[in-house]
Amino acid sequence: MSNLTRHDPLEDFFRGFFVRPVEFGSNVAADAPQMRVDVKENPEGYEVLAELPGIAKDDIHVHIDGPVVSISAERKQEKEVKNGERVLRTERYFGKVSRSFQLGQEIDEGQSSASFVDGVLTLKLPRKPTAQAKRLNIS
Repeated sequence: MSNLTRHDPLEDFFRGFFVRPVEFGSNVAADAPQMRVDVKENPEGYEVLAELPGIAKDDIHVHIDGPVVSISAERKQEKEVKNGERVLRTERYFGKVSRSFQLGQEIDEGQSSASFVDGVLTLKLPRKPTAQAKRLNIS
């Protein structure tokens, strides 16, 4: 006669779930957040939405070079520690983040605009008008 044992995988999962220590990564560079962006195309040009929570508007820089758009930002660490207070753990990221990407056409820098509301940078990037080929008359 064989011995059958009932096995419940959920029971094994939850056994010890609450007694395991929680591991936190210690490699700050690997934990650096990525700037999340959405890029949309419309008939006039492009719209870019970039998530930059906790960053001041003055610490965001956008550079346009033809079809290449570069966004960089820096979150600065507050060093304020009150008397009798000590920091036990810091998990928020402080430092620089940047993204660069190439769009399908050159951007008209003079007509481009940027706004920053609730941690989201919105770029309106109209296409540069394409140069029309000219036919020269020979005199």
